[in-house]
Amino acid sequence: MTQFFSRYEAETPRFFDEVFASQGVPHFHYRTLVERFNELTEADLMTQRQTVNVLFLSQGITFTVYSDEEGIERIFPFDLIPRIVPARDWKLIERGLTQRITALNLFLEDVYHDQKILKDKVIPPELVLGSKHFRREFVGVNPPLGVYIHVTGTDIIRDEQGHYMVLEDNLRTPSGVSYMLQNRQAMKRAFPLLFDHYRVRPIEDYPQELLRVLQQISPFAVRDPNIVVLTPGIYNSAYFEHSFLARQMGIDLTEGRDLVVKDNRVYMRTSKGLQRVDVIYRRVDDDFLDPLVFRSGSMLGVAGLVNAYRVGNVALANAIGTGVADDKVIYSFVPKIIKYYLGEDAILDNVPTYLPSYPDDLKYILENLDKLVVKAANESGGYGMLVGPYATKAEREEFAKRVIDDPRNYIAQPTISLSRHPSFIEDTDLVGCHIDLRPYVLYGQKITIVPGGLTRVALKRGSLVVNSSQGGGSKDTWVLYD
Repeated sequence: MTQFFSRYEAETPRFFDEVFASQGVPHFHYRTLVERFNELTEADLMTQRQTVNVLFLSQGITFTVYSDEEGIERIFPFDLIPRIVPARDWKLIERGLTQRITALNLFLEDVYHDQKILKDKVIPPELVLGSKHFRREFVGVNPPLGVYIHVTGTDIIRDEQGHYMVLEDNLRTPSGVSYMLQNRQAMKRAFPLLFDHYRVRPIEDYPQELLRVLQQISPFAVRDPNIVVLTPGIYNSAYFEHSFLARQMGIDLTEGRDLVVKDNRVYMRTSKGLQRVDVIYRRVDDDFLDPLVFRSGSMLGVAGLVNAYRVGNVALANAIGTGVADDKVIYSFVPKIIKYYLGEDAILDNVPTYLPSYPDDLKYILENLDKLVVKAANESGGYGMLVGPYATKAEREEFAKRVIDDPRNYIAQPTISLSRHPSFIEDTDLVGCHIDLRPYVLYGQKITIVPGGLTRVALKRGSLVVNSSQGGGSKDTWVLYD
């Protein structure tokens, strides 16, 4: 080994290394990449990093950190070493996600209609009906095509042995796909010749695939339905993505004030008058969608939107009420959900999960807080979470009190040793950083899975938290052809 990777320590019994099978010996699908990167000098690296930073800055590729007192807008951190997924691994992921999304959609259809899974006591009814995101107002509502989760971002990790596992399901308004697309463009700009050595599957058609799904769920049989993106506005952490996807799909980006409901139909205000809206790709959470039904003080939604949706005059992606299926407590039952609806064992395992609602689990959690990760059932972005081994005694005691006071709102899991990937922190310091993978699943008349996803990387030394709001960044993800 020379130069570039010679300073990288690959061998550790605690983590699966994505690039190296052992010190100095890369996995087969990484050999060419390692050879090419070993030819780089530090000056080459800095030049390419600057190229990417200029690209991201010029295109406004940013995210928002709400807790940052120095300024909320940041360029999205990008690591130059791509993550490579061989075709064999991707086929497993694809089969597992198709199975999982199919079962979760059947679960949503059931809990908003006959509730057979609750009557059969596969899941305790109180855990579903008591979920923060279960919407009683939508029991009996039938979304177009019977599909609730049109866009899903499922977080996948690898354990110490390299086994793929599902960490979390994101079924409400999953974000990050714009960064996946921009990461690919950044890599092509920085290392165009590297693509000549790999048969990387394309991801660039994602916006058109998404548009096709949105067209398919139109409640009206029109050739060219009017579709809009509904955003909370420029201060939302994912606003760049909302505007990016609207541009890529060639549709209007709207805020709540741009829409109005008349006679249970939704219209967009334009310079030529009101224009009917058939489909809304909404990036606004349920609670803020309609002040007449949910939060009365919300300025982000549209008064009357919910009733227009209920009577079938507008389609929403994703459907209202999908959050009950990505509640972290319900997550623990997904293998049973798959078995119940499909009669199959889960292809992708869950992470073992403990529920404080059960006395034995609560006892175990309280006795082992220094070994567990504790998460709030309905938080995201790395908030509302305790990583026990890295927490102080005071932090563990505080979380113990939270769990005791509100056991339904928490879960606990072992501290999984997420796989590592060589990454840069502090400019040119090459270390193994923990990663996960968020593939994106589209569901209209059929299920389509983009061959790739957003590889998120924990760019703080030793951190297990990959969320951008907690100091994480991302990598380009290369899924290879056979």
